Amino acid sequence: MQSFSQKVYAVAAKIPRGKVLTYAQVAKLAGSPKASRAVGNILNKNRDKKVFCHRVIRSDGSVGGFAFGNSRKIKILRSEGVKIQNGKVFSISV
Repeated sequence: MQSFSQKVYAVAAKIPRGKVLTYAQVAKLAGSPKASRAVGNILNKNRDKKVFCHRVIRSDGSVGGFAFGNSRKIKILRSEGVKIQNGKVFSISV
């Protein structure tokens, strides 16, 4: 049986390039809809490049945290085609 962390990593690994999910959406897809804060803590510890934690954002559309800095997260998301204006993602969907 997978741990919640493993489920979170599995969800984040499947987010396509150019798309994002919120921490709350990841929590729901991982089976614990009220665990969005836990999702953030789990993804902050991720170092596996196959887990696309930079594609997970806050519910209000802001990019949220990133272990390598928010400016780097924004740069990566923009390079993948995600539209960001004033620190917020234009559309949230997968």
